Amino acid sequence: MDNIIKIVLADDEELFRKGIYFLLQREKNIEVVFEASNGAEIIDYLKTCETQPDIILMDLKMPGINGVEATKIIHKEFSDVKIIALTSYNTKSFIANMINVGAVSYLVKNASPSEMVETINEVSKKGFYYNDTVLEVIQDDILSGNKSNKSAFDDEFLTNREREVLTLICQQLSTNEIAEKLFISSRTVEGHRTNLMLKTESKNIAGLVVYAIQNKLLLTDEL
Repeated sequence: MDNIIKIVLADDEELFRKGIYFLLQREKNIEVVFEASNGAEIIDYLKTCETQPDIILMDLKMPGINGVEATKIIHKEFSDVKIIALTSYNTKSFIANMINVGAVSYLVKNASPSEMVETINEVSKKGFYYNDTVLEVIQDDILSGNKSNKSAFDDEFLTNREREVLTLICQQLSTNEIAEKLFISSRTVEGHRTNLMLKTESKNIAGLVVYAIQNKLLLTDEL
């Protein structure tokens, strides 16, 4: 068949990746041509393969070069390859960020097998595919004029000052204590805290602390 869709699977969880592999291999018009456990392996493959794949199913959280950074590189250097984000992260910031850096679709890992196959086929036909959730995020992005969404997997997700404030919050310092420690005003500290909660989509300080620990966002050096 001339219209075989060539797929690369990128996910560091081998059991999950193999499950997707066997699922897709049952489709007559889909062929998995390569599997990767991190972004570096995908990029190396794209530089050396004889025929470029059509689509990459890209996990976000991978060691080394993660899915966001890999998407940026591939979108710039191999622009014909379409990237579908396949991840367990379903927050607006992650969706908006992946679309902004070059993903053409966004699929959550608890999607049904039929949804995944439909997404792959739609991307193959049209070059993109957005479900209602993704469309809503894109529309909000356009209406707000916000083109700078970033996620925790971006190197520039938080500013150095925000990370300093976050680290001190996790050390249970008060607003005034943080202000004294960093030689800034209490109002400035409150502003940074508000930005941190908005970026991480945390509802309170406890959620912010949990998010920081889970995503290893704390500074290791003593402030």
